Amino acid sequence: MIIDSAKPLIPILIVFFVAILIMLSGKRKNVREFWSVAGSILTFLAVASMVPDIMNGNKILYTVSTIAPGISLNFRVDALSLVFGIISSFLWIFATFYNIGYMRALDEHAQTRYYTCFAIAILGAQGVSFSGSLFSLYLFYEVITIFTYPLVAHHQDSEGYAGAKKYIVYLMGTSKGLLLPATILTYVLTGTLDFSDNITKGIFAKGTDSVWITVTYVLFLFGFAKAAIMPLHNWLPSAMVAPTPVSALLHAVAVVKAGVFCICRVMLSVFGTELLQSLNLGIYTAYLVSFTILVASIIALTKDDLKARLAYSTVSQLSYVIIGVALLDPSGIMGGIIHIANHGFSKITLFFCAGAIYVATKKRKISDMEGIGYAMPFTMGAFAIASLSMIGVPPVAGFVSKWYLLNGAMEIHNLPIVIILMTSTILNAGYFAPITIKAFFKGNGVGWSRSNIKEAPLTMVVPLVLAACISVGLGIFPQFFTQLIGRLIP
Repeated sequence: MIIDSAKPLIPILIVFFVAILIMLSGKRKNVREFWSVAGSILTFLAVASMVPDIMNGNKILYTVSTIAPGISLNFRVDALSLVFGIISSFLWIFATFYNIGYMRALDEHAQTRYYTCFAIAILGAQGVSFSGSLFSLYLFYEVITIFTYPLVAHHQDSEGYAGAKKYIVYLMGTSKGLLLPATILTYVLTGTLDFSDNITKGIFAKGTDSVWITVTYVLFLFGFAKAAIMPLHNWLPSAMVAPTPVSALLHAVAVVKAGVFCICRVMLSVFGTELLQSLNLGIYTAYLVSFTILVASIIALTKDDLKARLAYSTVSQLSYVIIGVALLDPSGIMGGIIHIANHGFSKITLFFCAGAIYVATKKRKISDMEGIGYAMPFTMGAFAIASLSMIGVPPVAGFVSKWYLLNGAMEIHNLPIVIILMTSTILNAGYFAPITIKAFFKGNGVGWSRSNIKEAPLTMVVPLVLAACISVGLGIFPQFFTQLIGRLIP
């Protein structure tokens, strides 16, 4: 049943007013941080209020304005949108507490601008989650890009400006050069930009020219460059010049997740599984992103800088989401979409750990971290748990993703994809396991004890430990997300 309700608009309005209040708080840091914490909690509660409706098999629709026939600023909530909405709003709570510890410990400048842009980026993520049409999706996708630029350039040095320049050129260039033409082509071919209610059907009518459909699909696939499919991935490692909480925002909460979410949305709600199957676009997409999964993992093996290794890990892991949906069978779709949640918790833990290590020790290179587990047991313990999730070891969340992905590949009898998934798991272990081994089993910790190095502030350590614990919880009790995503799959 379709429910006509303004509920999807509420979290977006909450974040909008919170951003204004943060801006008006100026240099009163306690007030500014209060609004951030209150806003993140209220936003999550507003999103969570929509769960019962979706669990009961309903969809929520709200149209703000109809600009022209088939072009509307509207919002639509189904299981897919709720997965991303829940993850981005819930992780914002963690990121806010972590931000307080990080920004205060390093006495960072321009904190009001920082918190304001952070909030508006979340607004963009919420808008992307609940968009009911390509028009709304494009609008909020661009909001994320514009308001994360100042965050990437936060340090305002040459390195920061260079990373931010590459960031904006890649994302704006692809959205204007590929995504916008794809959206226009879709309207010309279908007469509407509204999403389909059925993931099997899409919005293209029978008899539409398959060449134009394929061209439109490819433009969408590369137009959403936030998904970091090779060769449009270089902006992501370059954006690592940003403060670590921003890296967490980019990698786990809003930016890259918006990219893969948009691709999933377009595949399922614009083209539909039947059309993608009939044109073989699904399986070719799976092979395309397989290249990204393997090559990014191999590059990650070569990186000694912790954030750079995590960045290439993200490039690889994002394509797990796409490959799952591209398999076009229920298990694959389940594995791809659930990885939005599972990767979010694991990757935010890893970046929080990298930030905590930097705040406590000022070290970034993995080769300098022998025995660091003796000085920072909670941080490195959480890092080890999140690493196991990324590798896909039970009972951590990443195992659930890989279980469904492998099942999806086997159900369609695609041996090459099975081999690619298993090979990537070995590569994941190859670049994550040495960090934990080095932290806990290399060196005797005497040097760290003498240097009086200890854990980062509690406002940083508590969120990262909780995020790691939730990764375990999602691995043991995945039912909430599997049941939710099940509402999407016919």
